[in-house]
Amino acid sequence: MNKLGFGFLRLPLKEGGGTNDYDWASISEMVDAYLALGGTVIDTCYTYLDGCSEEAVRRCVTARHPRDRFALVEKLPGYYCKSYADCQRYFEEELTRCGTDRFDVFMLHWLNPENYARAEQTDQFRFLREKKAEGTARRIGFSYHGSPELLDTILTRHPEVDTVLLQLNYLDWEAPGIESGRCYETALRHGKSIFAMEPVKGGTLAVLPEEARQLLCAAHPDWSPAAWALRFVQSLSGVETCLSGMNSLAQVKENLQPFEPLTEAEHALLFRAAAVIRGATKVPCTGCAYCVPHCPQHIPVPEWFRLFNEVSRYPEEGWKILPVYAEKSAAGGKASACIGCGACARHCPQGIDIPAVMKEAASVLER
Repeated sequence: MNKLGFGFLRLPLKEGGGTNDYDWASISEMVDAYLALGGTVIDTCYTYLDGCSEEAVRRCVTARHPRDRFALVEKLPGYYCKSYADCQRYFEEELTRCGTDRFDVFMLHWLNPENYARAEQTDQFRFLREKKAEGTARRIGFSYHGSPELLDTILTRHPEVDTVLLQLNYLDWEAPGIESGRCYETALRHGKSIFAMEPVKGGTLAVLPEEARQLLCAAHPDWSPAAWALRFVQSLSGVETCLSGMNSLAQVKENLQPFEPLTEAEHALLFRAAAVIRGATKVPCTGCAYCVPHCPQHIPVPEWFRLFNEVSRYPEEGWKILPVYAEKSAAGGKASACIGCGACARHCPQGIDIPAVMKEAASVLER
């Protein structure tokens, strides 16, 4: 059993390379290994990695492998569409960027209350239906960050969609504002195929607090924390594909190992670990970086939150972590540079009050 899909969101940069200087050779090697080990689903989006995600699909996948060897998942940036005509313009650009003539699954990206309203205003669901009818999108759906109630409304109004992409992991199962469990149940009730994103929550579930790690290790010493997280999502009935943003060949090989579904006792153990993790994690940031392009102060929000989480979880290690922050922030973009405009928070799928947390992070990282 393995339902792993390769998410092109966290790809490796070249050694010593700058922003968007991606290691195409390493990515190609990862793709080759993924396909050789039985993987089939490649996932991308117009906005991922400032467009470099789609470039990676073209360079490392469609230009190098037969088109029937893999399924390609793409998403329309509907929040950029001011008219129905814009949908076609972005769609054609995505086909070109990815070097393909069709998408196997085509979704509206990131539906929440605001983006769903825009989707209805510009008739984006009609656009999906037309792409499916003409064969340039074999299946249609949407990725979702919102309440179970809104998800129920959308699926009731649009039964034509084939699939829903949900944030699913054991830490967010009952988390306020995300409610992975109830969203999952809603999609199942509507009979939709489910794609899962953030199974390892941007790496949060790959490196656990010691108490949580020991809890899981006692049950299965040979399982990594990331393996536990992936097993949880892939054990859920109705989940067709579990997308993982991998950035190394080792991750590809580890994540594609076959395994059996979790038992009820193992599920219960994960929820015990989740309680420990919640108590030790200051900021539930997944590192998606959706906020970064909207920051007028050019603050690398996910990077500072990662360091803030580290020093909060291991205060005795602060003497190591704070100099790293000082070095990285020397050229600008310090946490204290935040002006509280809130542009970042409006684009956070996790609903984090980024300005408020950034103020707290600055008080710790710049002490």
